[in-house]
Amino acid sequence: MVRITQLRAKCIGCNACVEADKYRWRISKKDGKSTLIGGIEKKGWFSTLVDDHELEASLLARQHCPVNIIQVENLT
Repeated sequence: MVRITQLRAKCIGCNACVEADKYRWRISKKDGKSTLIGGIEKKGWFSTLVDDHELEASLLARQHCPVNIIQVENLT
């Protein structure tokens, strides 16, 4: 399993995470920030658990984020 975490409040809406992983990220039409699809909010952090096959794309999203608000943790 892989845990993806995002501090959404600091997102600048650059779309880099969406370009890296269109399956897990999208830009909100409401506020222009990225949304972690399937993410559950807790104290400003959005988090979700995904299967191992999403690890590579998640790492790309983290790497391309210019404000470093995405964390990816391999739990296996």
